[in-house]
Amino acid sequence: MMTIRDTNHSMSVKRRNPWNWIPTLYFAEGLPYVAVMTIAVIMYKRLGLSNTEITLYTSWLYLPWTIKPLWSPFVDLVKTKRSWIIAMQGLIAAGFAGIAFFIPTTHFVQLTLAFFWLMAFSSATHDIAADGFYMLGLNNKEQSFFVGIRNTFYRFANIFGQGILVMLAGWLETSQGNIPLAWSITFYLMAGLFLALTLYHRFILPHPDTDIKREGLTASKLLEDFLKTFISFFQKKHLGLMFFFLLTYRLGESQLAKIVSPFLLDDAEQGGLALSTATVGMIYGTIGVIALLLGGIVSGFLVSRDGFKKWILPMALAINLPDLLYVWMAAATPDNPLFISICVAIEQLGYGFGFTAYMLYLIYIAEGEHKTAHYAIGTGFMALGMMIPGMPAGWIQEHIGYTNFFIWVCICTIPGIIASLMIRNRLDDSFGKKI
Repeated sequence: MMTIRDTNHSMSVKRRNPWNWIPTLYFAEGLPYVAVMTIAVIMYKRLGLSNTEITLYTSWLYLPWTIKPLWSPFVDLVKTKRSWIIAMQGLIAAGFAGIAFFIPTTHFVQLTLAFFWLMAFSSATHDIAADGFYMLGLNNKEQSFFVGIRNTFYRFANIFGQGILVMLAGWLETSQGNIPLAWSITFYLMAGLFLALTLYHRFILPHPDTDIKREGLTASKLLEDFLKTFISFFQKKHLGLMFFFLLTYRLGESQLAKIVSPFLLDDAEQGGLALSTATVGMIYGTIGVIALLLGGIVSGFLVSRDGFKKWILPMALAINLPDLLYVWMAAATPDNPLFISICVAIEQLGYGFGFTAYMLYLIYIAEGEHKTAHYAIGTGFMALGMMIPGMPAGWIQEHIGYTNFFIWVCICTIPGIIASLMIRNRLDDSFGKKI
């Protein structure tokens, strides 16, 4: 017979202090994403791939995040979200280890890409489970309190990944004199870190009473419900304008993001700035990400004070106009890291400030009966808007050069600004404003 003490102990096992697991869970959510989207670009550049190959291969890796709404309902059908988290983290650790093992081999491109695909699908599934678990493991008050904490540690994973780890790889390149070995060691370290996170979460994640396999659910019923929800997304008002905004707001940024690291790394003869790997990690991966975070904080404060309608156009200009700085850098090829750092920081500050508009618009169009599902579908189109334009970016750059490419990027920002003007006229004055 269970005593009161046994019952209390059982409850204490199920109930964990959120500070023990939320920071590490969202750090674990952010690191594989930045590895797939940013670290992979730098690594392949240092391993000798062309910009055309790099942008094509790594842009395809957006696909799992684009289509993850298609299998997100089935995460409810099989096992618990806690089980999904542990399993996906184990697969991500295996993905890091596989990449590390095959980097020094002859067919490293095909083999490492296979493990990047494993990591991308595992990471996208982990996102579904982790975000669902967040709502199950916390009450409403805690969810509101920890939303800033989870975002901070997700961004910290960006700094750690494209900043600290890239700087480490750069230091190893110099000290070891062997670029493949340097990146292999770096990915082995990431594999070890993720294995540690997997084991930690295996023991520290709580066991919410509501995190159970949903009885009575069948694959056919889930598929039927999902199709109804998916169809209802395409029955929203002003559908054409909605997709015009979703697919053009970051049209310039989607191409710029794929070429920034190669531009900073390429030799002067190729039109680049000839920075070392470690310097790129410091400038783009650390200073740039901090500026991006600051931009997001400032925009969130201003919208909560004045509303989304007032700030959507300034946000659209902020995310796009600083791209002109890359035109100047490509033409002038400055060799002073301080000047380069300032330009990158300004562009990333504008990106952080302007990206808030995209996230707020996703919330705006998701309003209604299927809010969570429609938001997830919206994020899929967000990833699609980054994937498709990013694919030919390297090919375009190699055919017209860095300066003309960045001019092209600036031209591509015009549709997003027009879309923002059109959206602005349909927004409610109070949307986004803290009452």
